[in-house]
Formats: sequence, structure tokens, C-alpha cells
Amino acid sequence: MDNQNKKYSADWADFKDSLELSKEELAEIDLKVELMGKIIEIRKELGLTQSEFAKKCNIKQEYLARLEKSKTAPQIDTLLKILVPLGYKLDIVPLQ
Repeated sequence: MDNQNKKYSADWADFKDSLELSKEELAEIDLKVELMGKIIEIRKELGLTQSEFAKKCNIKQEYLARLEKSKTAPQIDTLLKILVPLGYKLDIVPLQ
């Protein structure tokens, strides 16, 4: 098999390390991944489609889809639009 057809596998930690980003940039990426993962988890736990979830949060389904695919990052006001109707809030906690 030549190198062009060889498949490589790496986990997120290995990939992140290869990016040579600053500590702050890595923290930002981790936060976005964690936030969107939690929002997706909440939507699925509620058994809602993207359309139903978006309507409940007063955002467009297309925007929710872009958020879930990490094609766009939510602003604080958008996060609040999503979280508050579902009974959640943002919190600032010390790093562990």
C-alpha cells in the first residue's frame, strides 16, 4: 500500500498536540467542544429533533445544525437562548 492510500488514526489528544497552539487557544477549543457536546446531549436526552429543539430555544434549525457540526461558534447571548429555556445556566468555575 502506498502512502497516499494509507489510513491514519489519531485520537483528539494526539491531534490537538500536533496543532502547536497556545494554552489559551487549546482551552478555547476544549470549551467549544464541551459546550456543543453538552447541548447535543441535552437535545437527545429530551428526544427532540433539531427543528423541535431550535423552536423551543427560539433559534433557527439551520443555525443549530451549524453549531452542532462546529461550523460556527455560539455567542454568549445565543448560548443563553439555548440553555435558559431548558433550565440550564453558564457557570464560571476554577480550573482543576
